[in-house]
Amino acid sequence: MSSDILTPLTLDFLAWLAAEPRDYVDVMDAWRTSCPRLTVWEDAIDANLITRVHIPGHPVRIQLTPRGEALLAEHPR
Repeated sequence: MSSDILTPLTLDFLAWLAAEPRDYVDVMDAWRTSCPRLTVWEDAIDANLITRVHIPGHPVRIQLTPRGEALLAEHPR
């Protein structure tokens, strides 16, 4: 991850995603920011911790990748 300061927030983000299925719109409403220093969403994508899941006829879902699940298991919230 890009910063020790962001690591706790990234882990909070992963735990939030793992708690229940989340649609892309819900994730963006809760976690999108215009602050260039707060890049949780972008860092999680870049580090392959989360992925978009496209299922025809359903909203796009965001879920943890195996790497994201492993990181969260190493640092439970």
